[in-house]
Amino acid sequence: MKKLFILFVLVSTTLVAHSQRGWEAGGWLGVSHYFGDLNTDYAVNDLGFALGAFGRYNFNNRLAFKLGANYGRVSADDADSNNTFERSRNLHFRSDVFEGLGQLEFNFLPYNHGSREEFFSPYLFAGVNFYSYNPMALYNDEWIELAPLGTEGQFRGEEYYTFQGGMVYGGGLKISFSYEWSMEFEISSRYLFNDYLDDVSTVYPDFDDLESLRGQLAVNLSDRSVELVPETLEQAVGESGKQRGNSSDNDFYIMFGVSAVYYFGGINCPGVSY
Repeated sequence: MKKLFILFVLVSTTLVAHSQRGWEAGGWLGVSHYFGDLNTDYAVNDLGFALGAFGRYNFNNRLAFKLGANYGRVSADDADSNNTFERSRNLHFRSDVFEGLGQLEFNFLPYNHGSREEFFSPYLFAGVNFYSYNPMALYNDEWIELAPLGTEGQFRGEEYYTFQGGMVYGGGLKISFSYEWSMEFEISSRYLFNDYLDDVSTVYPDFDDLESLRGQLAVNLSDRSVELVPETLEQAVGESGKQRGNSSDNDFYIMFGVSAVYYFGGINCPGVSY
């Protein structure tokens, strides 16, 4: 990440001959996917729908800054894991993620809208995002919000925040079809500053304390291995203080999408060659 930012700063000091400036706006459709405590195999088998909209200011034909707003659904299930403990743990979740972001972009090639020679470029970007999420689990045919239940023993008022920040980075390909219209293919990842996107991070709580504080529903959703007894397990794996997740590796999610973009700006002299 630091190397990318350094690269952006260095390039920003160099102006190019055809200095394209101006705003563009667009929207995209695609998919989102989660990686974390409930997907330690890095499997790509539970894609969710995603979409977004953005505005971008082009400083020149190499550098641009983008503001965006996105939505994506992420989910995972221990039943899909290749790990014996994780299948026995028997947890799952889904969450709708809403985010806003700002990112600085660098085009590898000179990119000018409407140009016959400079009509495409791969690009890299890095920036920050702020997002809201709400992990839920299916229980008795009803989707239950997990954060208010303190499934890892959080005291009242100390539940994890469902509005967080992170860093966004990735790359893509821009293709201009005319002066006004272009298309982009982009894949981006988020480094999150917390580990509770999936409601799983540390250890199993003291279940007696959890029941007295939150009720039986919180206990039931904290340790779901009991649902496999006696079908596949001799005893539940959930024990107070036993590992439930891995707090040393924060969760992250990716988004991939295809964008349609409309350009409002202009080309400064000497202009674009045709």
